[in-house]
Amino acid sequence: MQHLVSMEHLAVEEIENLIQKAMQYKAGEAVPNLKGRYIANLFFENSTRTKCSFEMAEHRLDMKQINFESSASSVQKGESLYDTCRTLQSIGCDALVIRHEQNHYYEPLLNMGIPIINAGDGSGQHPTQSLLDLMTIYETYGRFEGLKVVICGDIKNSRVARSNYHSLTALGAKVVFSSPDVWKDDSMAADYVELDDVIDEVDIVMLLRVQHERHAGVSQGFEKEEYHRRYGLTEERYATLQDHAIVMHPAPVNRDVEIADKLVEAPKSRIFEQMSNGVYIRMAVLTEILNG
Repeated sequence: MQHLVSMEHLAVEEIENLIQKAMQYKAGEAVPNLKGRYIANLFFENSTRTKCSFEMAEHRLDMKQINFESSASSVQKGESLYDTCRTLQSIGCDALVIRHEQNHYYEPLLNMGIPIINAGDGSGQHPTQSLLDLMTIYETYGRFEGLKVVICGDIKNSRVARSNYHSLTALGAKVVFSSPDVWKDDSMAADYVELDDVIDEVDIVMLLRVQHERHAGVSQGFEKEEYHRRYGLTEERYATLQDHAIVMHPAPVNRDVEIADKLVEAPKSRIFEQMSNGVYIRMAVLTEILNG
């Protein structure tokens, strides 16, 4: 694997291999040493979990990080993303982790001769988030085939929804969406359902953050209380879940909007476990790309 930019580019066998490798690291098996390898994390959008998770993974692999802050870089002088990446390659970086607001920002970078790991491109893809979600699901069920998943929320603007739809479908799960009309995306073939019609049947409830920053200040036609009532995981809906069902969210969480405040750390919630798994998945991605 030379790059990781989209779940659509990963074969099922590659996905399974990364999950197994991450689970081995989590279980305490020996971790490859990437000492002497240099990496830069280029985040052009705000991030807590993904950025810090990559940094932790890199530290655990004994990599050296080249500090990059877009607000203090020559990007502010008009330097292009391509020239920024070529600069970091030229000074000796072995890989680049990039989050950028532009969909498919990575396409001009793939022939530069340096591995590109996509940490999120606009509303396009978020492959390491999808992989950590898959790892969390596999830890619970030991399979994907036949699982019923509802992804609920801002489908149109969500790179998580797009990545997980492609990966879960490829692995044999049945994925449906639940969303306000204004956030529907017909580019994916999943059926749209009312949350209350499936909440007691699904194995996984995957909630999405309301992405205010992508709505350009335009009213979405409802207030947060109405959204929570119609599309959020309320305490009443939680009570109807199957005993084995789990609740997921990529975070950050808007409490009492996508999910009731009391449910964020409820027994069926895997939200913070997802964050923990993110470190191991990113370790697996880095070692697969750099140690092949």
